[in-house]
Amino acid sequence: MSFTSEVKEEVTKLDLDNADKISELSGIMQNNYNEIKVQTESNSVARRVYSLIKDLFNVSAKVTLRRGYNYNKKILYIVEVLENVDGILKSLGIKNDVPEEFIWADEDLIRAYLRGVFLTSASINDPKTSRYHLEFNLSDLKYAQFIMMLLNKFNLNSKLLHRDNHYMVYIKGASEIGDFLRIIGAVKAVLYYEDIRIYRDHKNMTNRLNNCEQANVDRIIETALSQVNDINLIKEESGLDVLTDKEKEAAIYRLKYKEASLTELSEIISIETGNKTVKSSLYYRFKKIKKMADNIREKSN
Repeated sequence: MSFTSEVKEEVTKLDLDNADKISELSGIMQNNYNEIKVQTESNSVARRVYSLIKDLFNVSAKVTLRRGYNYNKKILYIVEVLENVDGILKSLGIKNDVPEEFIWADEDLIRAYLRGVFLTSASINDPKTSRYHLEFNLSDLKYAQFIMMLLNKFNLNSKLLHRDNHYMVYIKGASEIGDFLRIIGAVKAVLYYEDIRIYRDHKNMTNRLNNCEQANVDRIIETALSQVNDINLIKEESGLDVLTDKEKEAAIYRLKYKEASLTELSEIISIETGNKTVKSSLYYRFKKIKKMADNIREKSN
């Protein structure tokens, strides 16, 4: 079962009061202007639609099963109401563009409405196997803008994209998707999602630290080898006696410990000579050595 299916199955088991049931069913029926007909691949969504209609309007919907035409040929559940259609649609606040305001009049009703839209029009990637992505596929621009507005009331940073003959409202932020799952009441899904998100974020942070550490090591080795080249050039051209005693000491120890960092090299010199040598002191010694080596290179050119 996909992560989307698991989330839908979880939220279809929530207990609601009548006001929330009306808003959720309105979100499910969003595109039904002249009829009440829901087509879904989810058995749990089909059961939810049937029970909501029965509880709210005391009407038994007709349920039909058929094979889909897609590659997997999954079973499609078609839930259809053939009586009191106009009265039910009016009670659900359904119009040709966006629903009546009483359907989404407060925060709790908006949560219920978004849950209904999610059940029939949305999908969410499993954070374990893919990038973070939640999307609603909607057929009407004005309605898509309305859904985006509802989502952004919760600061979910949703965006709108036109795709061929439909509109996609999507959310990519990991924390925002987690917030959406909380909003629609998918508690188990939130726990799973956050566990995976924390693990992935920790893994990414570890990789970044490792990459940073490796980059530092590479820079240290590159600097050390450059210093070795400078020292060897001076040694071949004039001998190390042209250096001051401090510079000569630094040069000898650099040739002896070619891959040590300045910090490590200063500690080694301090221990072996008994004279405390700090990193900044070594830095200035090698700076002078480099200047001397550069002068030799300029003369040779």
